[in-house]
Amino acid sequence: MKAKKITALLMAAVMTVSLAACGSSGATTAEPAADSSTEAKAETDADVADADTEAASAEDGESYDELLEEIIPEETVTLDVFDQLANYSGEQIGWFGQIMLEKFNVKLNIIPDPDGVYETRMESGNLGDIVIWGNDSDEYMQAVEKGMLFDWNEDDILSDYGPYIKEHMPYALEKNTNLSGGTTYGYGFDVAVDPSARGDIMYTWDLRWDLYKELGYPEIKNMDDMVEVLAQMKEICPKDDNGKTTYGVSLFNDWDGDMVMFVKSTASAYYGYDEFGFGLYDSETQEYHPCLEKDGPYLTVLKFYNNLYQRGLLDPDSQTQKYDGMVEDYQNGTAFLNVFNFLGSAMYNSETHAADGKAMYPCPPEEASPIAYGLNVYGGNRIWSIGAKSEYPELCMAILNWLSTPEGRMTAEYGPKDVCWYYDENGKTCFTELGKAAKLDIKTEMSDGYSGTFEDGNFKMNNQTWALDTENLDSNGDTYNYKKWDSFITEPNSEIEADWREHTGARTPDEYMGSRPFKLAPGTTYSAGTKSDELLVLWNQVADCIKTNSWKAIYASSDEEFDKIVDEMIAKANEYGYDKCIEFQENEVKLRAAAEDAVK
Repeated sequence: MKAKKITALLMAAVMTVSLAACGSSGATTAEPAADSSTEAKAETDADVADADTEAASAEDGESYDELLEEIIPEETVTLDVFDQLANYSGEQIGWFGQIMLEKFNVKLNIIPDPDGVYETRMESGNLGDIVIWGNDSDEYMQAVEKGMLFDWNEDDILSDYGPYIKEHMPYALEKNTNLSGGTTYGYGFDVAVDPSARGDIMYTWDLRWDLYKELGYPEIKNMDDMVEVLAQMKEICPKDDNGKTTYGVSLFNDWDGDMVMFVKSTASAYYGYDEFGFGLYDSETQEYHPCLEKDGPYLTVLKFYNNLYQRGLLDPDSQTQKYDGMVEDYQNGTAFLNVFNFLGSAMYNSETHAADGKAMYPCPPEEASPIAYGLNVYGGNRIWSIGAKSEYPELCMAILNWLSTPEGRMTAEYGPKDVCWYYDENGKTCFTELGKAAKLDIKTEMSDGYSGTFEDGNFKMNNQTWALDTENLDSNGDTYNYKKWDSFITEPNSEIEADWREHTGARTPDEYMGSRPFKLAPGTTYSAGTKSDELLVLWNQVADCIKTNSWKAIYASSDEEFDKIVDEMIAKANEYGYDKCIEFQENEVKLRAAAEDAVK
């Protein structure tokens, strides 16, 4: 393996010199400049990686396919996937489960992370086979420090079984190595090819456009106006597809973290600030707004949801229903507004609804400036890794490697290749009839030997390798985002879509959102700092206090009751040590700002 190691050292040297040339600030590593030199450098790195791969293959005398054959088990193996992002528990079923059996002869047992599961698995000494992290700070770093994760360079496992990752995601690997104290344990999600690009704006304020049209396109200047429009919609559409009472919004609490997810996300959708510990951060001004700031973004949006509740416009099951209950509401037209495109229009805009002249499309308040995220060649904070006690680390690496190829990324997003999607003679990405139907209606029945509906087989890991809006290197210039494929952006598919296009002057939701005000949060190497054990105790108490009382405030029956609950929340949070948490986070603001300055 001597020649192989020399080549790898040369590649590391090239990367180090290139990164140093870009400059750095504090503990951060500078991102490659977003110009033609980046492209030239990427080509150089790819050439070095190709040489490394060829040297390895020549020395070992085995192709990747031959190596793969050696590790695929003769009898089906079940791999445990401990997944902090999962909304699902149990075996991956349906078409994706079948693909895993066909390609790797494995079944995937998805283990989500409700309260106490992480601690229990850490105490057992075994996190699982594939481990997916919700962020790269405290719990991930605890696992690193306690030796709970597999070293990707041990026995050349990355080189042998993760060659696509090694060749095409060097910056993401480098970031993880630096974060993890010099050892590579994985890489972050949503890796990008081009650091100068931005992702689709996901905070699109999807609204029932057919009802908005029926009302005569009333002005929606701010959140108060949105409440009034939703009230008018309920008057003209009091029942959903199944005869159930309609509401302005339907929420769930599965994704609550330090704060109530829908409250902080709506603040991101309105003000353009990013969630940041117990508060929100403005990348343009580099100012931090603690969540309990009087008249600050979090408490302002909290009152928006309370106003909806007081007006009978918030689904009363919002706090108790889970993700699946919310999805069903939007599929059936029970609720009229969702700030997320993947929870609003993606759920409602079926061919059936379109044929009936119904659809959800972006309709943000005029004063809203949603956040947009710059694509990040270093990847985000949700890490793909392998458990140290896995009996099948090579097999896990091979699966992650396939998920990191364009075919794997496309399959996880859209279904089996050639069954749901394909490349035409010009290398452009296209849906099959089945694939388009499935993407527009997840309850579409699969075919070609795949059982169940598309929804049944949806990729349950709920994490991404490549960013949706980055270039698909197997295509002829397309990204992974079907909404931007030339084959998909055609004439309007329905009269209601034609009406939205005419009213906004845009062909696609992202084209429209990009034409109006938004705030860009650039991709950087920033990773959250590690909290002390003492601070973690305070942090968890404060988080529980904020989430519990935020939901109470949402359900307050009067403005006076709302104000009382908020005052009590602030007092209790301060008793738990909220000020110490904010002090920690304000230091994180300095680190994040420095990382942003390094890429400007």
